[in-house]
Amino acid sequence: HKKSARITGDVMGKYHPHGDSSIYEAMVRMAQWWSYRYMLVDGHGNFGSMDGDGAAAQRYTEARMSKIALEMLR
Repeated sequence: HKKSARITGDVMGKYHPHGDSSIYEAMVRMAQWWSYRYMLVDGHGNFGSMDGDGAAAQRYTEARMSKIALEMLR
């Protein structure tokens, strides 16, 4: 796992220089099992709940690509 803030910073620096909130929100949704059919991000930490609780700040969470996401890139 890597810190979510580092992942967000890398994406912002390379692909999307318009702010980090949309990048982190997209990553959080990909880590929630109830949002997508398949989880594309394997998250570690508080990524929210089905009751509407928000995710923790980037500095408190870690993430990596899930196995199915890696298979999609092969």
